[in-house]
Amino acid sequence: MRSHITTKGLERATHRALYYSMGFLPEDLEKPLIAVVNTQNETMPGHRHLDTIARAVKEGIIAAGGTPIEFPTIGLCDGIAQGNYGMHYPLASRELICDSVECMMNGHQYDAMVLITNCDKITPGLLMAAVRLNLPAIMISGGPMATGCVDDQEIGYTDLMAAQGDVARGIITREELSRRERDALPGCGACNLLGTANTMNYLTEALGMCLPGATSLAGTGRRLALAKQTGMKIMELYNKSILPRQIVTKESIENTITVDLAIGGSTNTLLHLTALAKTADIEFDINSFAELAQKVPHLVKIRPAQNGHYPADVHNAGGITGLMGQLCKNGLLHKDCLTVTGQTVAENVSDAKIINSNVIRPMDNPYSAKGGLQLLYGNLAPEGAVCKSAAVVPEMYHHKGPARIFNQEEPAVAAIYGGQIKPGDVVVVRYEGPKGGPGMREMLTATAAIVGMGLSKEVALVTDGRFSGATAGAAIGHVSPEAAEGGPIALIEEGDLIEIDITNGTVHLHVSDEELARRKAAWQAPKQDHVIKGSYLDRYSKMVSSAMAGAVFK
Repeated sequence: MRSHITTKGLERATHRALYYSMGFLPEDLEKPLIAVVNTQNETMPGHRHLDTIARAVKEGIIAAGGTPIEFPTIGLCDGIAQGNYGMHYPLASRELICDSVECMMNGHQYDAMVLITNCDKITPGLLMAAVRLNLPAIMISGGPMATGCVDDQEIGYTDLMAAQGDVARGIITREELSRRERDALPGCGACNLLGTANTMNYLTEALGMCLPGATSLAGTGRRLALAKQTGMKIMELYNKSILPRQIVTKESIENTITVDLAIGGSTNTLLHLTALAKTADIEFDINSFAELAQKVPHLVKIRPAQNGHYPADVHNAGGITGLMGQLCKNGLLHKDCLTVTGQTVAENVSDAKIINSNVIRPMDNPYSAKGGLQLLYGNLAPEGAVCKSAAVVPEMYHHKGPARIFNQEEPAVAAIYGGQIKPGDVVVVRYEGPKGGPGMREMLTATAAIVGMGLSKEVALVTDGRFSGATAGAAIGHVSPEAAEGGPIALIEEGDLIEIDITNGTVHLHVSDEELARRKAAWQAPKQDHVIKGSYLDRYSKMVSSAMAGAVFK
């Protein structure tokens, strides 16, 4: 046992005394010491209830013969950080989360770990820690939030974004918006849409790093039972020496991308799966998304996709397990990948069923023959860009219009709500990339403004920043190289024509190579006056790689 380094031997008397001072018994120290990494906090609904999950996990560990020891790490809410200075931090926090778990696990020499998560950058940060440390590990999320209801109508997070625009246009009152605010998010859980939180938790099941049942709702007996089973299962993983790098492989990541495409997940998955592969020393080509999109159909439409379902509907229809069963039967998954159940993907989904084919569509009736994410390339994005095609209306699959330039999100939002953006325009928000932001802020407030002002069928947005899974519309993000690196997006001038072709995966700036070279010679990077010298953001901006490389530290 690894933990015996700290608990066995004559010279470890003080170490044992420290444990005894906390109420541990000598026999507790004879058992494997299992870390329970709990990201519970009171800052967001996805994590407010994770103390109940942790209790159930610890009960499972004790029942299976281990000694649980709980410790925390940080967790930021993208929703609360959204649209303000705070949004510089969530993506940057992913590396801190991973590092903090490494510090605790190696500093105290625990034998294995259960990673309790639920929200955006926290899940990938914990996954990265699991493969970096390569100790027995298993994930459990807090589950999706239930669907809200107002006047006998279902409502959720994305409906509130549209309502903000309705207020700006005088369609509804502020009082009506306030009434909807109180009921749209009815309780704890990952927000009731296919944001990065639910996307990454669903994909953790596809990856094989959590027990089947990722869609079971927060606050339910089923979710607590899953947590207890997770605590019991970590002891089996420990006893059998099943390690994360046996589970997280090139093939399991391809399975994860396949499920991602089938559900039209958050564009942030490109960042996180690329970073996960790099952390696990797996050779990974981001173009795998584009290649798999050619053969993986879009089968599940979850809000913010137009007319999409809610996460609760997906669970009731058979969940990710049901979807994976269908994909497996049709030869779209690597069936022999090992999972934390100790069984293969094929064995996990052998009895899976789809209960509602209107929510999880059959292979012969997809929303589209191609998956719900699209990579784009062109002279505006030589290293690539990404769009959540599942959330784009057909009218915007091809768009050409004049650029409206903004060097940060805030003035772009003011211009949209101020009526300065006209049908046909392409809103360009730059210097928001990993290095330039720094921290690659989400442009959700800007895209929500476009949708809210009724422009989603007429206006596109292009940015070197990123998007929330809540984003809808023709939103092209992760443009690389980013503006702060002198990429072409930094050279666009007001009125330049930009052409977007989502179907064919291109984004083109209608400016000659000669003119771009002239502009590049005269370009100078702006100062980051909003970044405190010596701060974490300052250090982050100097260390981070491009979005298309996963925004990992160089």
